[in-house]
Amino acid sequence: MNRAKKIVTASMLAALICVATMIIKVPSPLKGYLNLGDCVVLLTGWLLSPFYGFFAAGIGSALADVFSGYVVYAPATFIIKGLMAITAYFGFRLLHKKTGKFLSRVLSGTLSEIIMTLGYFVFEGFLYGFVPSLVNIPANAIQGTLGLIMGIMLIKVFEDNKIITQ
Repeated sequence: MNRAKKIVTASMLAALICVATMIIKVPSPLKGYLNLGDCVVLLTGWLLSPFYGFFAAGIGSALADVFSGYVVYAPATFIIKGLMAITAYFGFRLLHKKTGKFLSRVLSGTLSEIIMTLGYFVFEGFLYGFVPSLVNIPANAIQGTLGLIMGIMLIKVFEDNKIITQ
């Protein structure tokens, strides 16, 4: 993929992440919200290089926070979601020849979602206290599980229809 195509693809995925994050928002106990953006964050990690994946995932997710009135979360979201994309990328690349595409996506996606859950726990721990922040771990784990399932379904659709080739 040439540089212009990478930038356009990353930009489109960032926009898709933003929309997927904003379209359905379920409030979580500590002033955050559950959303569908993780499935596209994982897709971004599996499709793009670490550099483009990090920025597409981080910017798209952080913009959703800003547009939705969760500005205080935006810097943490940028880092956490960017790290999720990088983890999905490297996890998939390290495992797919040994375990196959499906299992490598499950494992890399699971690790990415663990990073998301722990990242928000630490961020909210500093914001609200670590004991109160424990209440969001199950909600983030549910979001992560749904994001992983939907992300695997999305990548399959992308591959089957040759929407984006790696």
